[in-house]
Amino acid sequence: MTFFRPVTRLAATSLLALAACTPAPTGPAATTVATELTALEVPVVPPRNCDEEGDQVGGYSAVVVVEPVVDEGGEAGGFAPAVIEAPVVIAARPNTEAYANADDNPVRVAAETPVSTFSIDVDTASWAVIRQSLNAGQLPPPDAVRIEEMVNYFPYAHPAPAAGGAPFRPTVTVFDTPWNAGTDLVHVAIQGRMPAVRDRPPLNLVFLVDTSGSMDDPDKLPLLKQSFRLLLDNLRPADRVAIVAYAGSAGLVLGPTPASDRGTILRAVGSLCSGGSTYGERGLEMAYAIAGTMAAEGKVTRILLATDGDFNVGIDDPATLTDYIAAKRDSGVYLSVLGFGRGNLDDATMQALAQNGNGIAAYIDTLNEAQKVLVDQLTGALFPIADDVKVQVEFNPAVVAEYRLIGYETRALNREDFSDDRVDAGELGAGHTVTAIYEVTPVGSPARLTDPLRYGPAEAAAVPAGAELGFLRLRWKEPGERRSMLLEQPIPAVRSEPGSDARFAAAIAGMGQLLRGADRTGDWGWDEAIALARGARGDDPFGYRAEAVELMRKARGLSR
Repeated sequence: MTFFRPVTRLAATSLLALAACTPAPTGPAATTVATELTALEVPVVPPRNCDEEGDQVGGYSAVVVVEPVVDEGGEAGGFAPAVIEAPVVIAARPNTEAYANADDNPVRVAAETPVSTFSIDVDTASWAVIRQSLNAGQLPPPDAVRIEEMVNYFPYAHPAPAAGGAPFRPTVTVFDTPWNAGTDLVHVAIQGRMPAVRDRPPLNLVFLVDTSGSMDDPDKLPLLKQSFRLLLDNLRPADRVAIVAYAGSAGLVLGPTPASDRGTILRAVGSLCSGGSTYGERGLEMAYAIAGTMAAEGKVTRILLATDGDFNVGIDDPATLTDYIAAKRDSGVYLSVLGFGRGNLDDATMQALAQNGNGIAAYIDTLNEAQKVLVDQLTGALFPIADDVKVQVEFNPAVVAEYRLIGYETRALNREDFSDDRVDAGELGAGHTVTAIYEVTPVGSPARLTDPLRYGPAEAAAVPAGAELGFLRLRWKEPGERRSMLLEQPIPAVRSEPGSDARFAAAIAGMGQLLRGADRTGDWGWDEAIALARGARGDDPFGYRAEAVELMRKARGLSR
């Protein structure tokens, strides 16, 4: 059903009620903002009548153009709206969810393709989507399952890097594969350094909020507002916040405001209402313009895009969007994406934006998840310690017959990309942990899937004593730098007893393979996955691992 809402020409003072109660930018920054916004000719949708839950209740709407205010002395003093009438159309929405994924990584023969290269991935969106699906009584779409994001969702306690060295420390553990006798798991954990929280620099945050009609569900805009309140409670007086909203058009809701002015910011958040179609392109342009005026030496400037991922007006091609974002990241302003709600979640676009914006992609389905992403892990999410982190493992064909990387299908790189500093890769935040898991088949194992080549080199009957299983290389850049640094270490061909962190990561990797319908786990099923995860819960202060076990039980029931 489609209906039209009446439109009226409103007075400027009532159109942007929020802007009237917030201080407009002044001084040089205001001049720059005004110049950039005038050049963009960005239209905006002002606050509308909403009920207390944030749902639409009718009323009036209008489209506004932001114009700089200049006093008699010629100084820019903020912004004023000029009103243009436009209809607002709200229509029923079909399910248009789309996910970024690829086929499972294939089994590689070490003698033919000894080198595996990929970018790290600290996103966690996939786990939250899986949880929301299972809690709703449905198995998640297989394409929504990205195993590396499932494994990296959980906090681990790996050895921290030494002071004065690299910003992270790799730890490699080799142990028996739970689901496949005759193969091993190579568990590679990268632990980032966590600087003292008190030492973090001031933070400039630009919230880019999707207020389109598709955001009116309770688990979208209303949950988004609650989530931002949690974040605001953890900002410091030296931090600053700005808010840009977009729906059909885009506009400045709140100019750069000190985080200490909590009341003003909360009124701005509370004024956001849903309605109209999505104009993500102009919203991004305006957010970057505002962020550019806030950036300063010694400060960290970030854009947080909160959306259900529905970019249905303007630039709606992920490739075009990624080109635009990639051109902006060199300014030092990073973009992270927070997904809300289901039904039209455009995961492919969200992933493309976050990956090319040097940020993270997270999906927030509950207030507890908002607490995790925006409070508990705020430092790691917003303060990178290493840019363009790439991983390369060279396997020794004398020891390893076959291998496969579990997950990271959308993060694969060419071998030559590893040393090419022009190739973008993922960022590692303060205190973040990244885990990668390979399943390897030793030479001579009956679990080998491929036959030896007739004309290939003769293979050893057993692993030579003291041999290396492989060689690990890591490249990264210091934040803001253009030249990469290299860290290398051998991987001994020695099995060891895995700790609870490695065993739990293996259980989650197994869960992901079961959800994707992979055929590499044999007779190993949900009962075995649950038993492995329960036995590896270890220290679980926030209950994340206990929740994972419960989700496995639900998946087992839904799979029967």
